[in-house]
Amino acid sequence: MRRPAALLMLCLLSALPVNAQQAEAREAAQSANCKPTKLEVLKQVTGRIAETIYKVSCAAPKDSFVLIQCRDRTCAVMR
Repeated sequence: MRRPAALLMLCLLSALPVNAQQAEAREAAQSANCKPTKLEVLKQVTGRIAETIYKVSCAAPKDSFVLIQCRDRTCAVMR
């Protein structure tokens, strides 16, 4: 009975870093002169050194994007 509840909590907690980093990823994109419209997770590494790489679509020019790398709550523009 306790095992399914613990498994559910583990699944819910593993998704928290992505949600917490979205605001920081948007700020990093804005610092690269990109008005963010859509965030897409390209790569997510969990563990002791968690890392998420986002593809952030820009409003103008059309079809432009930047890649943002986030570790903990620190995000930097990759390209």
